[in-house]
Amino acid sequence: MNKSLKDIKVEKITEEQLKDLQGHVNTINQAQLQLGQLTSQKSAVLNAIPALQVKLKEFQDALEGEYGKVSINIQDGTIQELPKADEQANT
Repeated sequence: MNKSLKDIKVEKITEEQLKDLQGHVNTINQAQLQLGQLTSQKSAVLNAIPALQVKLKEFQDALEGEYGKVSINIQDGTIQELPKADEQANT
């Protein structure tokens, strides 16, 4: 038969229950901490992207100044001339 709390004076949960409870709370706290860290990292990366894009554009402009308007293969660095505007109109 189950006795209600009114019938039994209980002052503490069992040690096993306490450990289980603490384990659940700690797991949630760790997950929240990790989420906060990931959110912070995501924010830092998102804020860095525009500056990285500016650096890439500056580098592309420098390459264009040295090689002219060409296509550069990003895998092996080979250069191909771009078709002229009048050649593109005929294709």
